Amino acid sequence: MKALTINGTKRESVGKVSTKALRNADKVPCVIYGGSDNIHFAAKEKDFTKLVYTPDVYTVVIKLDSGESIRAILQDIQFHPVTDRILHMDFYQIFDDKEITLDIPVRTLGTPRGVRAGGTLLIMNRSLTVKALPDNMPDFFEIDISNMKIGDVLDISVIEQKDFEIVAENDAPICQVRTSRLAVADDDDEDEEGEEGESEDASEEGDE
Repeated sequence: MKALTINGTKRESVGKVSTKALRNADKVPCVIYGGSDNIHFAAKEKDFTKLVYTPDVYTVVIKLDSGESIRAILQDIQFHPVTDRILHMDFYQIFDDKEITLDIPVRTLGTPRGVRAGGTLLIMNRSLTVKALPDNMPDFFEIDISNMKIGDVLDISVIEQKDFEIVAENDAPICQVRTSRLAVADDDDEDEEGEEGESEDASEEGDE
């Protein structure tokens, strides 16, 4: 997976006064869970922009002024209800030999032929829950949907699960092309019907 580095300062005081002072200085109070002890630290709010405002999923290397370097994933984030500024962030420490669970985004490639014929693309799952060791976690899933006809459904069985597990049934749908009032017959379907019609006509002529 892609990784970001965040430089932070370890916090000794975690009271309301110190927290308010951090926010006034454009810093975010944070905590790391999952290790032997919880670690409180703070970092500049602008340093979290790429981590927070993106559909991509990252692991985070948190480098503290104490000399510690901790690998983690974003667990939770709190925003101000009015300004949308980041108020607090929770991280979960990860280890090379312990599996983690993350929601990994799904990216689609192409325009379905069924949509070109007037159908509608419905995406049921824009991300999939994946369980894997940190180094085996995929950045995203890329799925070619260009050959989907009206009525076609793609499920997670189209994804080769190698070194990771998708936490869902194999027939869990990812996307579907539905018909609509504007839909027209697919060209291939028309060709097949035409061939069948020609053979039937030829058969009738032979009978006469």
